Order: sequence, then C-alpha cells, then structure tokens
Amino acid sequence: MEMIHVRLVSPHDLTARTVELLGDGRYVFNLVVMAEPARHPDGVAIECDILAGAANTVLRSLRELELDIRGSIVIEPVEMAFSGTAAKAERRQLGALAHAPVWEEVEARIRAEGTYLPSFYVYLVIAGVIGAVGIITNSQILIVAAMVVGPEYGAITSVALGIDRGNRTRIRQGLFALTAGFSLAVAATFLFSWAIRGLGLQPRAFELGIRPVSALIDSPNVFSVVVAVLAGIVGIVSLTQARTSALLGVFISVTTIPAAADVGVSCAFSSWSEARGSLAQLLLNVVLLIVVGVLMLRFQRAVWRRIGRRGSAGAV
Repeated sequence: MEMIHVRLVSPHDLTARTVELLGDGRYVFNLVVMAEPARHPDGVAIECDILAGAANTVLRSLRELELDIRGSIVIEPVEMAFSGTAAKAERRQLGALAHAPVWEEVEARIRAEGTYLPSFYVYLVIAGVIGAVGIITNSQILIVAAMVVGPEYGAITSVALGIDRGNRTRIRQGLFALTAGFSLAVAATFLFSWAIRGLGLQPRAFELGIRPVSALIDSPNVFSVVVAVLAGIVGIVSLTQARTSALLGVFISVTTIPAAADVGVSCAFSSWSEARGSLAQLLLNVVLLIVVGVLMLRFQRAVWRRIGRRGSAGAV
C-alpha cells in the first residue's frame, strides 16, 4: 500500500473548506485537526494520509484553495502503513492508478537537482579530469567513473521540466549551468592534458594514436542517438517511479562528460577532428536528453490521466 503523509497549515478562513474537502475524500485517512494554532504561517495545523494513487487529485484541489500560497503544504513519503480500510480502498477503487506517480514529489525532486551550487561545477570539473585520465590511459573503468560523478543529468531534467511548464527562468538557469559547467570541464581537461603532454607523461599507445576509448567517444552515429533516446526515456521513468538504480544506469550510459573531456584532451594534443567529433557528441546527447525528457514528462502525464479517467468510469 502506497501512501503519502501531508501536513497543512490552513488560514482560518479556509479551514472549514479544507477539512470538508479532506473529510469527504474516499482516499484520505487519519485526518487530524490540531487544537493548537500553527505559527509561521499562522493558521490551523492539519495532518492526514492520502493514498498515493489519488494524491494528485487531492493536492490539486488543495492548491486550488491557494493553501500553498496563503498557508503551507508539506508532503512526506510513508515508508510503511497498516490499514485495512485504506488497503481495501486502494484495491477496489484505485486499481492500476494506485501506482501513479505523485507529480508534486516528482517535480520537487527535479527542482532540487536544478539548484546549481558551486559543488555542481566542482563535480563537473572533477568528472572531466577523471574522464581525461580514462581517455589518455584507454581505461573504460575511469570513463564509467567519470559518468557516475558528473551531475549534469539533474540540470538536463530541470531544463526539460522548465520547457514542459513554460518556466523561462528555469530553462535559462539550467542552460547557463550546463554551458558554464561543461566549459569549465573542457578548460580543466585541456590544461590537465596540456601539462601531461608537456611533461611527456602520455602512454606510448596514446602517443602512437592507439585510442580505442577516444574513438568511441568522438564518433557520433545512429547508435549514439538510440542510446541517448533510450537513456532519456529510462531517466524520466526512473525519476517518476523513484528508481535510483535505473537512474544510475542512465548516468553510465550517456556520453556527456566523456565527450566534454575528450574535447579538452583532443585540443591539447592538436587532434582537431576528434575535438569536433566529441563536441558534436556532447551537443547531440544533451539536446536529445532534453527533448526526450520533455516528451516523456508529457506522455506519462497523459497516460496516467487516461488511466485515472478509466478508473473513474469503472467506479461509476
């Protein structure tokens, strides 16, 4: 049984309507109205548990009352719950809708990843240098490590959400963070690789042009498109279903950080065609991930709305 716990602070003039809305809900349980008034914001404190499959409808109704503006709405996941009444309601009335994502939680996770602290750029630079070492030493393990360290997918999904919601500020901030972050990563890998070349520390195989890892990165093709599209689909689905293991698979399947690193390495070693190929690979992956992210967000909403309408019709 999947539920969320909701804590509300309702302005006094909205409390009766809020309690009525929650009390009439077939999917709202454990409704408690606190006797002591709430502070900051001032109002009446209310708590309840809502079946996750019906949470989107209930939360939408609460926001229509402007509780999120005039009061406060806090959502917490419920790790475990035992309630025969709630389980019966979930089984008989929700059906497949019981596993619908709570979009408020999904968007909150994406928005959290769209906060670009200095650590975001530090991680990108470190990931780029790790990727550069992997390219120079032909180490696929280090390339995978660089993919895992890189935080860029959070910015990509934030841009996708911004496009989906028409939020120009989020789009602008995300694109700036991606541009600045990858530019810093390229600059750092260029300086690192330039120092390696100046000191003559590059492996003999790399110096002779035996660069199998780099060749995989700087040659975008139809397979690059296929992988980026599939990774974009899995990434959004894993975010909506809170599947962290699947999301990790996205991190290590898309050539973004390695491509940025290869641009810096190739420029340092005057391999201009490889640098152009890696830049094309980087732009291709970022653009595809954003586009697929937008489409998948809209597609999933449409699918779950359709499931919800079928469930409502069946209940009638």
